[in-house]
Amino acid sequence: MTLVEQIARADERSLAASALACLDRCLTPPDAGGDPEPLRPLWVSCDTGEGWAERLDAVHAAMERAASAADGGTASRVRAMLGAAPREFAAGPLRSWADACSLLALEVHREFDFPAGDADALELCRTGGAAGGGPLVTGEVLRQTEILEVLAENSGTAGGGAGLRRVLDLSAEGRRVLRAVMSRRARGRARP
Repeated sequence: MTLVEQIARADERSLAASALACLDRCLTPPDAGGDPEPLRPLWVSCDTGEGWAERLDAVHAAMERAASAADGGTASRVRAMLGAAPREFAAGPLRSWADACSLLALEVHREFDFPAGDADALELCRTGGAAGGGPLVTGEVLRQTEILEVLAENSGTAGGGAGLRRVLDLSAEGRRVLRAVMSRRARGRARP
């Protein structure tokens, strides 16, 4: 099943968690003293949706307060996507948001990929064609697919904590990979 098909079939819990995981992977490392996991409070609401809107507002406000002039385009895009998140914990609005978060994560990975490929290739990757996606984009498509599979397997189970824990682990792994590439690129630009 393609990534687009998985998003189309996912329930609200899976959509919220997969969208958060996409945004989580795109977060740039925090400044000294900054919160290393600013989205963490939202994960609590992914299981049942309880407190979703309140936590969403609180997390978005905290990220806006912590924003600095040094934040790059990626950080502001993540904050904008968080600000666009639906306050209603329902499949319809969450599906559109999860789809947009998926695409944002792929765009961010494409920007740091080698070769970068073009933006049109991203939709092809999401619909099952691997052509045009570099190693970072391909890895991100596979990660998003695996996350949605894990969530689907645990859908409807009481608590579902094991599925969400696995999603957090997969997302952390992806975040480490992307941050390593960002760091390497930054060091390369700093050299005379």
